[in-house]
Formats: sequence, structure tokens, C-alpha cells
Amino acid sequence: MGGGLISRGFKGRRPAESTEGRIPPGQYLERGFPVLTAGPTPQTRLDRWDFRVVGTGGAETGRWTWEEFAALPHQDITCDLHCVTKWSKLDTHWRGVPVQALLGDTRGAAHLVAFCDGGYTTNLPLEAVLDGRGLIADGYEGGPLEAEHGGPARLLVPALYLWKSAKWVRGLRLVTQDAPGFWETRGYHNDGDPWKEQRYWGD
Repeated sequence: MGGGLISRGFKGRRPAESTEGRIPPGQYLERGFPVLTAGPTPQTRLDRWDFRVVGTGGAETGRWTWEEFAALPHQDITCDLHCVTKWSKLDTHWRGVPVQALLGDTRGAAHLVAFCDGGYTTNLPLEAVLDGRGLIADGYEGGPLEAEHGGPARLLVPALYLWKSAKWVRGLRLVTQDAPGFWETRGYHNDGDPWKEQRYWGD
């Protein structure tokens, strides 16, 4: 789910000189990959997993089983990650299906809501995931994506704080009106741009 509980008092380490220009304000360099969730890690059998896209009218416009999703054209990307709890991890390697390839007709939609196992949701403007900016990732560092990091598949939107990259994602719902998700209704910023330090309401 990307983010931890709200902790404004968290004080990170100063970024190393070599990371100048790559770590947003208020962040520190993390060598590991901390695991932060709002609840227990779901354990979904692949034979029961599917991924759905729901259009603005509420009708399902796309659905893939795990086998069908795995057969879709995949893309490899290298990106930096920035968590709202102030750590940044550089040069991470992911594999997945571009969100745009799954959405189909987006006419009339301005936003989308990612929905996940465990009831988690997060909202994004549609433009945040188009043109290669969003990925449904099922691979990390050359192997399958582990459950603790959101496997079998998670949304990945590297330009935003990591809670927007919803773990255990099961679908995307296109909407005409913005619809704040789990953390956004609990005090996190609606947009989540790390370079603008949009961590919480009022930032």
C-alpha cells in the first residue's frame, strides 16, 4: 500500500552528495526496501487472481486472468521510489504491463481509482499513468514480485509518493469525478508529488 502511518516528526538522514538532484526535499537515501502496510499481507492464489478495468459507466471494459495478464506484452523500467515516510530508494528495476495498454477507451474519464485485495484504494488523475508513467508491475529485480512488496502485481507510479503505487492491485476504475482513496481520506495529500513535498493535507 506504499505508505505508513502519518508521522510528521520522522527525521531522516541527510542524502549523500552523489544523490544530489535525485532525492526530493526532506527525503533520505534507503539501501533496503522497507515494508509498510495498513494491514495483513493478502495471499491470493494465482488461479483465483484476475485484473479488471471498469469504465465510467460502471461496466467492466477489460478482464484478464493471471495467465492472460502474464502473456501480455511487458516492459522493463528502472526508476527511483519515494515513500511518504521520507525514504527514497534509487535505481529499482521493475517489469510489468503499461497501464495505458489496459485501459482501452478513456473518453470522458479524468481520474482513476485503483482497487486492491484487502479493500485498499487510491486515486490518481488519469494523466499520471498515461504515456508510460504507470505500470502494473508483476516483476521486481529480475524475479516475480514478492507478496510483501505487493505481489503478485502492484500499481507502480514512480513520479508520486509510494502509497499511490497500490500494492496487491486487482483493478482500475475510470471515473469522471475525483474520488479520494484510503490514505487520502485519512490525511494524506490528494496528489502526492514528492518534489512538492505533498505528504499531508495542507502541504
